[in-house]
Amino acid sequence: MRKICVVTGTRAEYGILSGLMKRLKDTDGVCLQIVATNMHLSAAYGMTVNEIIEDGFDVDVRIPLPLDDDSHCGTVKAMSVAMSGFADAFFRLAPDLVLILGDRYEILAAASAAMIFGIPVAHLHGGEITEGAYDDSIRHAITKLSTFHFTSTEEYRRRVIQMGEEPERVFNAGSPAVDAITHFTPMTRVELENSLGVSLAEEFVVVTFHPVTMQPGEASLQTTALLEALETVVLKDAEEGVVSVLFTMPNSDTEGRTVASLVGDWCEESVGRALAVKSLGRDRYYSALAHAAAVIGNSSSGIIEAPSFGIPTLDIGDRQKGRTRGNTVIGCVPERDGIISGLERVLSAEVREFCYNNGNNPYHKPGTVEFIHEKLLGLPLHRCMTKSFYDLDHFFIDKL
Repeated sequence: MRKICVVTGTRAEYGILSGLMKRLKDTDGVCLQIVATNMHLSAAYGMTVNEIIEDGFDVDVRIPLPLDDDSHCGTVKAMSVAMSGFADAFFRLAPDLVLILGDRYEILAAASAAMIFGIPVAHLHGGEITEGAYDDSIRHAITKLSTFHFTSTEEYRRRVIQMGEEPERVFNAGSPAVDAITHFTPMTRVELENSLGVSLAEEFVVVTFHPVTMQPGEASLQTTALLEALETVVLKDAEEGVVSVLFTMPNSDTEGRTVASLVGDWCEESVGRALAVKSLGRDRYYSALAHAAAVIGNSSSGIIEAPSFGIPTLDIGDRQKGRTRGNTVIGCVPERDGIISGLERVLSAEVREFCYNNGNNPYHKPGTVEFIHEKLLGLPLHRCMTKSFYDLDHFFIDKL
């Protein structure tokens, strides 16, 4: 029996992992273990652990974190609590393999604890670049703590190898989320409206905006610029009581509460034209993308998942700077006038028609979930913790 422990701390991460988790749960010879932490266990972020349970999973360990303080000091303290929690969890569960995704601080804590315990780690979505967030450094640190790697593109596979990881341990798998979308049947517009308890405008936008953690103090300014631009372009002719802007609230990043407060107040003052939801969950979020006119903000989902729905993405600012993007993604500066211009562009009939008919998604690779599943079953876990640094023979630095 191979015990595979999945660690998840956010709604977005779980949405990407859930299909693979279901496959593992139904596999003979596999014992699926689940550790839920961070935002999953916070009422302020929608208590999304309930979505995991509603999907038929048992949560083996819960590691609540102190999320009331989103300062740098508070984030570091939350990391320390996470590290202690993972020590207890891994001691109790004794997994054969820990499966993690992404670049959040609680995932760094999980990878660090697993390494000390001598437990192999399989990491998804490594090698990516997001220059505007400290997640970038965290992601690369997780790569070095991990034993096996499943990247979302060949470019990212090469980057992980460039970081010294052995090629035979690094697999270009594609994104599990994008693979899942190809098999996803969205809710009808009426079903989505009933679930949200609102009427949606014919051409509504989905917005997710996170603080740019490498630009401290900018969260309020950038969020205000976004809200003013939405007011100018999207809400100027919007009907009262009909939602034209559907916000999903930000993560528990540093200054996240500043963004959430501004967004919440703005939506309350919008006379029913905007709605803020703590967490849509995977199915409602994907259904919203299926019916939306565009995705707005600085979330990775606008880069990775939204293109598969044939809609444009307006990517604001530097949070996702450096991430590979398809031809449906348009960038703009995080200033009012720049966002206004970007909104007008992505909502134009010309751009929307192009994205629907000619959009591409560089993260799509057919059979991603099946590929990762099969690899996880066959990975050689015995004595795999010793890693050799893989040098690129053709690469020399003559001058610093």
